[in-house]
Amino acid sequence: MKVIMTGGGTGGHIYPAIAIADKIMERTHDSEILFVGTTHGLEKDLVPKAGYPIKFVTVRGIDRKHPLNNIKVFRDYNKGKREAKKIIEEFGPDIVIGTGGYASGPVVKVASSMGIPCYIHEQNAFPGITNKMLEKSVKKVFLGFAEGGEYFKQPRKHIVTGNPVRAEFFTADRQKSREKLGLEDGQFMLLAFGGSQGAGRINKAMLDIIKSYNGIDEVQLYFATGRAYYEPIMTELEDNEIVLKDNVHLLEYIQDMQDYLSAADLVISRSGALSVSEIAVCGVPSILIPSPNVTGDHQTFNARTISDKGGAVLLKEDDLSGKTLFAEIEKLRNDPALLAEMAEKTLRCAPTDASDIIYYGLIT
Repeated sequence: MKVIMTGGGTGGHIYPAIAIADKIMERTHDSEILFVGTTHGLEKDLVPKAGYPIKFVTVRGIDRKHPLNNIKVFRDYNKGKREAKKIIEEFGPDIVIGTGGYASGPVVKVASSMGIPCYIHEQNAFPGITNKMLEKSVKKVFLGFAEGGEYFKQPRKHIVTGNPVRAEFFTADRQKSREKLGLEDGQFMLLAFGGSQGAGRINKAMLDIIKSYNGIDEVQLYFATGRAYYEPIMTELEDNEIVLKDNVHLLEYIQDMQDYLSAADLVISRSGALSVSEIAVCGVPSILIPSPNVTGDHQTFNARTISDKGGAVLLKEDDLSGKTLFAEIEKLRNDPALLAEMAEKTLRCAPTDASDIIYYGLIT
């Protein structure tokens, strides 16, 4: 089977595509898989690292703030369709699977017009504009959340699958991960990140958390800032004459997230659909801070899939400060029984067979 996977921009679109590709290769070893994305998304780095070839098309998102810029947006979209057609003709896929993001638009649209069976996966409870646009062009719509189906128009195509998570998250071993990171018994591992792009408000609050725990060896803090924020945060620390001690680990981006999540005692994160699913698979208690700048407030819904069951604390961004975040961390750090209970409840929320459901949806 020859498959084109398309989508990208952020890790939330790319990693589900990689998980689906991995499942296809696991089930049909002689399959050929090609990814198609853009040169300005994270897929250009993440896909090759996952061992898959990738080609690129020209496409960008609609500019709602500056409508005149959309003249170039539509020009690029048409160029992207021509590029997609050439890639599809050369590769000759049996199916095309889109996982959201602007790159998937021209690829799925062109493939469908050529009579190639197409599918999409929507990770969030409130679908992105690209996937809503593509619904009529595909055979099936795989849904990360059942509620996402309310915003599509052809329910006969819908299959609720959950969000596919890469196999390494299911097999990650807490003790081995902690050894890999050099964590000692009894050290409290606090992991903070704002998604693949970072998050400004979380980063600001985390500056106070760094100050509070800097030099306290029993707390090992791993903080992924996002690449765009790394240098500004380092500059602000220097301006405040804060010298990071050995227990504070500042990172631009985390590649092997499964190692860090499985080693963690507590996670601070945005609540993108994929982040929530990975946290659940690893069974880690969390403080989830939904982004208010997303369509349909879908990150709040994502967070509640765990917080309503007692596995996470949902902290609204309006209530976020260094002081409130520190108080929540300390409350949990000083109550091991509560953390253990939260870990069990989080693990019960894990999507266990999303990739399998999607695979069988492709072949039936």
